Amino acid sequence: MTAHLPLIADITNAPLTQALQHKLDHKTKPLGSLGRLEQLALRIGQIQGQEAPRLEQPQMVVFAGDHGLAARGVSAFPSDVTWQMVENFLAGGAAISVLARQYGLALTVVDCGVARDITPREAAPGQPRLLLRKVAPGTQDASTGPAMSAVQCAQALSHGIELVRGLPGNVLLLGEMGIGNTSVASLLLARLGGLPIAECTGAGTGLDAAGIERKRAVLQQALDANAAATTPLDALAALGGYEVATMVGAVLQAAQERRVILVDGFITSAAVLVASRLQPLVLQRCVFAHRSGERGHQLMLAQMQAEPLLDLGLRLGEGSGAALAWPLLQSACAILREMASFEAAGVSEKA
Repeated sequence: MTAHLPLIADITNAPLTQALQHKLDHKTKPLGSLGRLEQLALRIGQIQGQEAPRLEQPQMVVFAGDHGLAARGVSAFPSDVTWQMVENFLAGGAAISVLARQYGLALTVVDCGVARDITPREAAPGQPRLLLRKVAPGTQDASTGPAMSAVQCAQALSHGIELVRGLPGNVLLLGEMGIGNTSVASLLLARLGGLPIAECTGAGTGLDAAGIERKRAVLQQALDANAAATTPLDALAALGGYEVATMVGAVLQAAQERRVILVDGFITSAAVLVASRLQPLVLQRCVFAHRSGERGHQLMLAQMQAEPLLDLGLRLGEGSGAALAWPLLQSACAILREMASFEAAGVSEKA
């Protein structure tokens, strides 16, 4: 089985970019004085292909899965926390639950490969929902061989593609949950970026120095055990998780549909890194929410030449950073649509 991956077209449009820049430059303000908010407005206009972009029905999707590597002690928390946190998302008690409510974001949690069966549920209006897209109850231990087969990886990619096709709106906010998935992100960064695993590996959920050293040793074993997996899809199957692979499919589909993709932290950036190695023009549609406190995230961002909006020392995941950056996207669009020009306001321009 192979997934039929969406093809991503170039959305470069020089006349539109010029028109957007002219519009921003002639608002009632000193030239460039709204700084990176102006760059953000320009990016959203380019993604949507219009001078007055609107963000409609934003979808926060949290992709959840378990990892065989977790049994090797690469996380400070046990694997059971994955399914327990999924229940917490749905009950409204997690950080992303609170932030999604605050900002009016539709919250969907996707079981891509959680080790325990969770009852699917459709949300009442304003409540989160759970979708079952489970490939298997957790991946295999990547330190001894591939985490998933090529068939399983293709299935996860297809799940992500179909999931986005069924979502309303024009904005996808990425979130994730999976004990052990900072290890997956570190592995993918090391393999696809050609970097030493020691530089890519951090504390994750809160390992001490000795724990980080153990984690690095296990991850080096995983790289060695899967040394032949060098292409993006092979690396994803060998090293990745079901939630990451499902997210890769979702990112590719969202990019094809010209949705704004708001990327959270280290793990969601790993999915975007894989997607961009498959289809480089994915990055035209991405806005990177924040720079994580996780060690490898700066290196990950550098691989994609990405400049995030926020730097708050966050390392929670769940999509929390994406949710916090969301109001900046709303403000950028509002500036483009609603702020007066010098001419319209009757205000004198700079001499």
